[in-house]
Amino acid sequence: MAGMTQASHRLTVETRGKGFTEITRELARWLDSLGADNGLLTAFICHTSASLVIQENADPNVRRDLLDALDILAPEDRRYAHQEEGPDDMPSHIKSMLTAVSLSIPVVGGSMVLGTWQGVYVVEHRAAPHRRNVALNFIGNIAQG
Repeated sequence: MAGMTQASHRLTVETRGKGFTEITRELARWLDSLGADNGLLTAFICHTSASLVIQENADPNVRRDLLDALDILAPEDRRYAHQEEGPDDMPSHIKSMLTAVSLSIPVVGGSMVLGTWQGVYVVEHRAAPHRRNVALNFIGNIAQG
């Protein structure tokens, strides 16, 4: 018989500047370390200029095109009222508002329920590398070994 549990963790992600950093493996390792069986994984990024997405992990051109689309929606060369933190800051806030700051991912049989070509990513919207914190929470059953 499996026991119900709730567990939390903080994942630190080093980004390389604007772009996608895949964290699927890190999430899977954490679930495995818990002995997670069936439940729900919630991930929340603790920042206002980065976001979380589930997106294609096979063709890197998809991620490049997505970054280009976000740059069209929130260009850095526009005059924003908030200018104090550089030309990429306000567009980064807009991009994080248009994407997601939290994700809920079902866990079945110890694995995240993701499509064949899906991965979980931190999207860095700022030009410079950053250290981003992602709060994780699992609620569900723990496998009994």
